[in-house]
Amino acid sequence: MKHLLKTLLFLFVLSACEKDPETIYVDVPGPTVTVEVPVETIVEVPVTTTVTVTIDDPVPPLEYYFTRNGVSTVYYTGQTLRLNQHDALKSAMNDTSFTNEQISNMFDNGQGFSDASLNSSKNVGGKTGVNSAYSATNKAKFDAWITEATNVVFPAVIANTDAVAGTPGIISDAGGGSRTGTKVNAKGHEMNQIFSKALIGAFNLDQIINDGGYISNPKLDPVKDDNDNGVMYYTNTDAGAVEANITKMEHYWDEGFGYLYGQDDPYNPVLGVGGLLNDYLGSVESSNEPGIAQKIYDAFTLGRAAIVAKDYELRDQQAAIIKVELSKVIGYKTAYYLRSAGDHITAGNMASAFHSLSEGYGYVFSMQYTQKEDGSPYMTYDEVNTMLEALDAGNGFWDRTEAELDTMADQVDASSGLGQ
Repeated sequence: MKHLLKTLLFLFVLSACEKDPETIYVDVPGPTVTVEVPVETIVEVPVTTTVTVTIDDPVPPLEYYFTRNGVSTVYYTGQTLRLNQHDALKSAMNDTSFTNEQISNMFDNGQGFSDASLNSSKNVGGKTGVNSAYSATNKAKFDAWITEATNVVFPAVIANTDAVAGTPGIISDAGGGSRTGTKVNAKGHEMNQIFSKALIGAFNLDQIINDGGYISNPKLDPVKDDNDNGVMYYTNTDAGAVEANITKMEHYWDEGFGYLYGQDDPYNPVLGVGGLLNDYLGSVESSNEPGIAQKIYDAFTLGRAAIVAKDYELRDQQAAIIKVELSKVIGYKTAYYLRSAGDHITAGNMASAFHSLSEGYGYVFSMQYTQKEDGSPYMTYDEVNTMLEALDAGNGFWDRTEAELDTMADQVDASSGLGQ
């Protein structure tokens, strides 16, 4: 009977399960079973992402124009004055009406100019060769050239003496050239040309780039704190300023700019102005290295902007560009005038030869004031004087040959790294 009841109960439960989907759990005692169940674990792993940011080189302002509170902070009247004084000195060195005393007074004291606007406490002589270790020796050479022109060459010219080897006087081209009445000393030196071309290095370039020059660290770094703190020292009264509106560092850089562009349009330089570096930069731009002038102008402009922004690393980068590029003017022109003189000698045009060779002589003198990227000059003081002695050997220019001058030009090319 018990078995029958259990069977009926089982059938009842089974019947109920089929009709009802509901699950019934029944605890059945028994052994514990361990089941390994895989578990998915999420681990956060940090990922390093490299982001490359490209920063374009700074673009220089389009023009050398800087203001503070709407008033220009740029002026360099002293540089313009001295450049104009040079032009008058160069002319006087070829004018027999001038005496040694008159030209020396103009050169050293800034007085005695026929153009009264040039008479000033500022002068060219006091800025000649001052940043060189050989400043006194080199300045004495300029004084000697003035003396040679006025006391030796001018009397011979006034006496209408024909220049020959060993005798100063007047010489003209005899081989079909166009140069006449060139005034030379006993060695064939045209004194105003030597004087002027030597000033391109000893005065013009030296005042801009060499240690102590206006864009050099020895000039700029001592006034860094004042520039950082906005201490104003100079007043641009010409632009309407009524109180100091320019820092020393800004003004020093502007003065360096002025020694190159002081007679030119500072916003759109035309070049070829005056008789110094600006003039011959124009020549190099057109004949040797197109684009060099814009490179120099942009470096001056960006360097000035860097000073305003107190970014001295950028300032120094621009100063380095200016030093290297401006030096090229002297390197190119030195080699050019040596070769040009050789061509004239071979053609028999001695007045033209002596004119070119006098320019070359002055440029050789200027080579000691240049700077390569490492800061060294194209030629040292001793190397310069060795070449000048070679040019003066014997009867000087009268004895030089095209082959000799071409060899010297090759030496200049090698020292500058420029080539013809």
